Amino acid sequence: MASVAEQLAANFNVGVFAKATDLKKRIWFTLGALIVYRLGTYIPLPGVNPAVMAELMRRSGGGILGMFNMFSGGALGRMTIFALSIMPYITASIIVQMMTAAVPSLEALRKEGESGRKTLNQYTRYLTVVIALFQSYGISIGLESIRGTMGAAVSDPGWFFRISATIVLVGGTMFLTWLGEQITDRGIGNGSSLIIMSGIIANMPQAVVALLELGRTGALSTVFIIFFLALAVAVIAFIVFIERAQRRIVVQYPKRQVGNRMFGGDSTHMPLKVNTAGVIPPIFASSILLIPATITGFSQGTGNSLLTRIAAMLGQGQPLFLVLYAGMILFFTFFYTAVVFNPEETADNLKKYGGFIPGIRPGSATASYFDHVLTRITVVGALYLVLVCTLPLILISDYGLPFYFGGTSLIIIVSVTMDTVTQIQSHLLAHQYEGLIRKARIKGRGR
Repeated sequence: MASVAEQLAANFNVGVFAKATDLKKRIWFTLGALIVYRLGTYIPLPGVNPAVMAELMRRSGGGILGMFNMFSGGALGRMTIFALSIMPYITASIIVQMMTAAVPSLEALRKEGESGRKTLNQYTRYLTVVIALFQSYGISIGLESIRGTMGAAVSDPGWFFRISATIVLVGGTMFLTWLGEQITDRGIGNGSSLIIMSGIIANMPQAVVALLELGRTGALSTVFIIFFLALAVAVIAFIVFIERAQRRIVVQYPKRQVGNRMFGGDSTHMPLKVNTAGVIPPIFASSILLIPATITGFSQGTGNSLLTRIAAMLGQGQPLFLVLYAGMILFFTFFYTAVVFNPEETADNLKKYGGFIPGIRPGSATASYFDHVLTRITVVGALYLVLVCTLPLILISDYGLPFYFGGTSLIIIVSVTMDTVTQIQSHLLAHQYEGLIRKARIKGRGR
């Protein structure tokens, strides 16, 4: 009997090791995919002079183009094959999610389960191609009009360059879309979010060097640099606090008698996050503002005074940009929260399984209570996003600080890191439970 128990224990240890190896493989696959993405951000777009693009980013990189360059991991400033990054896919996925709340047929697909989810994902890919085609063609036309002190940005403009640049940029976006899905399925964490975060983190050392250089040249005082870094740490702590904050609603289940046994009677809670929308509102607001800003920003050298004025008004830290940015964040916070959390559906599910909120009647009254509570905490979440995303932009605009210390980038880094760590902990917890179950089986067979 002892030899059998020892053999089972050996098999158990092998199984645990295999599970740990599976988690390691997922982590290594994620790191490898992110390395491939970073290598692609240095492959230049054929026919574009990178020196002229670097001059353009130095001249107009302080506006919305600089923000998009941050999201692309510096690929836009170098005008590489990943210049569009994965932002068209992010935009398309958010649009599809929002349309599921407005179009009954899409909502029915969402409720179908796995098959409906695959169909919606396919629609998202089609929409990604359309958005990427629009943006890449606009960028190719804008590149032909750029002139710098070292000449034109495009050495051989014309239809051949426009078509080839459009194909390459769209292909780069679709490759990143596929890569993000592979990370989500075979790696750890959300692939699209990790791609954006890795681009921001990769340029953080350069941003720190630029900040210290401002202090060395005397553009910023040492006291201000220390204050700004302390403020960045405080903002990160504030983001972590708000992202983990939630309103817990007590839910009770009545006792049920099945035969001679009593079931139920439990009391639990339903957590409602203060920031239910997450980092989606600032990213989507940035994507919307990018469309007119891309056209105006790349057309500043054409001599069009109207486009020049629009580009100036949409510059980083300008009142119009701040108002539009804050307004879009507020709108998308409430809109996306309404998409991901349906009070009526949640109340119906509670009623179906016998759950109720103490003091609230099941059904429509419970739905109204959910809507009331969610609206109040969403106000706090929306104001938090506006505060964290806009106030650092004013400091960045006034003192010429790098974009990578902005609130949007910090929210993305903190949120994605917390989500990835949570998934790793879930894998480890699942492995621990499997180990306990196998130990219990071994003890049971040993007896």
